Amino acid sequence: MAEKAALAEPARGRIVAVANQKGGVGKTTTAINVATSLALEGRPILLVDADPQGNLTSGVGLKGQRAEGGTIYEALMDENASESFIMPTSVEHLFLMPADRNLTGAEIELVPLPDRERRLQRILEPLRSRFEYIFIDCPPSLGLLTLNALVAADAVLIPLHCEYFALEGLADLVGTMRRVRGGLNPSLDIEGVLLTMYDDRTNLGQLVARDVRDFFKDKVFNTIIPRNVRLGEAPSHGMPGVLYDTKSRGAEAYMALAKEMLSRHAA
Repeated sequence: MAEKAALAEPARGRIVAVANQKGGVGKTTTAINVATSLALEGRPILLVDADPQGNLTSGVGLKGQRAEGGTIYEALMDENASESFIMPTSVEHLFLMPADRNLTGAEIELVPLPDRERRLQRILEPLRSRFEYIFIDCPPSLGLLTLNALVAADAVLIPLHCEYFALEGLADLVGTMRRVRGGLNPSLDIEGVLLTMYDDRTNLGQLVARDVRDFFKDKVFNTIIPRNVRLGEAPSHGMPGVLYDTKSRGAEAYMALAKEMLSRHAA
């Protein structure tokens, strides 16, 4: 009977890896601020710090702190990882799986472990029902930690600095994604390419933006993150930029990006 139609499937959170092996392109800034923007709308969000530098952890004011179960390092090494590795942040609805320098050893210690590429996937998959979005901040490399993130993720958000060398090395990331799709995660997609540190006063910035849009087409977000001093200041205060100065151009851009991401998946 119609009134006995099958129940809807439980909500399934989306896992997004924020990756680009080139450093200084705004990966951590993007992860923190888009996640915070979504959390401010009342959506449950998890940030996962997969970078041994731990900048994401310090960027939300939790430098040196650990969850009840420890950090992501302990979670990766634990055969029975659980929600004890998650801790709340000062932002309501925003949670963190923290990192510290111990994570540096994970690249080597993961090598002999079974299913070494799927350790992070094993941790995050059960959390999909609790969080609407899970953002993984990847290290600036294509090692085992980034590979774990790509295997666990539904899609990759690629921040791209609007400078001369913007596309340098990007082919390596796209090639790695292609290999991951070939054997470990066939459904891995590009969430979007995000132009960061954009200066519309320079011809170079405009040229790079045009080249990126010509190459990636509609995968490039309409929202562009401008070069903004306030975004750079925020981490030293342990605050997301969207809270440090809500009226700054950078904060407004990240809030617009969050809305654009939601609209892309609204259909």
